[in-house]
Amino acid sequence: MKKTTNIKSSFVLFPFIFLALMVSSSSYANESSQHHSTKGHSSKQMTNFGPGDHYQHKMDINISEFKKIRDISKKASEVPKPLNRNKPKKVEIVLEAVEVISKIAPNILYHYWTFNNTVPGPFLRVREDDTVELTLYNDESSSHSHAIDLHAVTGPGGGKAVTEVEPGEAKTLTFKATTPGLYIYHCAAGNPATHIANGMYGMILVEPKQGLSKVDHEYYVMQGELYTKQRLGKKGFQKFNSRKMIDERPEYIIFNGRTGALTNEDQLSAKVGDKVRIFFGNAGVTKISSFHIIGEIFDRVYPEAALSNPLKNVQTTLVPAGGATMVEFEVDYPGNYVLVDHALARVDRGAWGILNVTGEKNDSLYSGDSSTSTEPKKHNMNH
Repeated sequence: MKKTTNIKSSFVLFPFIFLALMVSSSSYANESSQHHSTKGHSSKQMTNFGPGDHYQHKMDINISEFKKIRDISKKASEVPKPLNRNKPKKVEIVLEAVEVISKIAPNILYHYWTFNNTVPGPFLRVREDDTVELTLYNDESSSHSHAIDLHAVTGPGGGKAVTEVEPGEAKTLTFKATTPGLYIYHCAAGNPATHIANGMYGMILVEPKQGLSKVDHEYYVMQGELYTKQRLGKKGFQKFNSRKMIDERPEYIIFNGRTGALTNEDQLSAKVGDKVRIFFGNAGVTKISSFHIIGEIFDRVYPEAALSNPLKNVQTTLVPAGGATMVEFEVDYPGNYVLVDHALARVDRGAWGILNVTGEKNDSLYSGDSSTSTEPKKHNMNH
């Protein structure tokens, strides 16, 4: 493996090479494609960062060789309880990189790459100044090497430099959670965008020393993108398409791993008068999210998940790719409230969910007749 680069002959590539050098001790990273099938395919050496045409991920798999997961989505309610402690401690976390087959939508299958069998991966919760010992194990059935970059980590690659693991291997990262906030974590092996687009992302909350304010419900929602070879809605098994990713043309834009993940029995719920907190992240890899709840106003928004100086009374908040936000609000009226990316064309690609609120109506706040009227009413427009 070459460790030097001819700057003159590769001037146009300098920004990419420099960025790769900043992430690891070498300009290159090996991404093993060691799929254990009759077709198989060989390992390739490839740069971590661009240019786009250099990396075209193509892979034929035998889906019978991968674990089948009935529901890939992480439940929005699966958030660890507030820590409620006043001293730092050592926290041990184990994550497993597992590649599985599951449904994007009914009758549409996909080869997801996951942390702990769900998309997003587990919600991690630690306290400011905790020492975190995180072990990443790569399941022996995996077709690729995997690694982890936690945006809460200060150090090379956010942990990637010491956690890249081949199938069947495990490595441990130890770091101190120095800075409170809500952070994304994601796979950073090989071509990171490919690993993230296939589902390898999650969030870690570093609670401030004083903790967070008390609420009645906390929910965990992440927006992601899927780049399938076939068009939106095509039935059957769908392969990942790297050209669509490079061209920034996702077929699906989804909340919590698949279409409909935050509906029916998996919808968010609250009662009138409850205070709700949503931890919202955007895995990307190409789109900015305009997070909004139809019929609700956020009482407080912590922009880009900085846990100080929240904004008040916000309708829609921008969440960049690789970024997060924390929103809090009290629900005042019963009914269904729709979570969306307010780039509303994305609703048809899967980016929506439901918050169901039950309780007593307040006619002074909201009233009207939703039944069909055959005779239009006259309105006095003089104020």
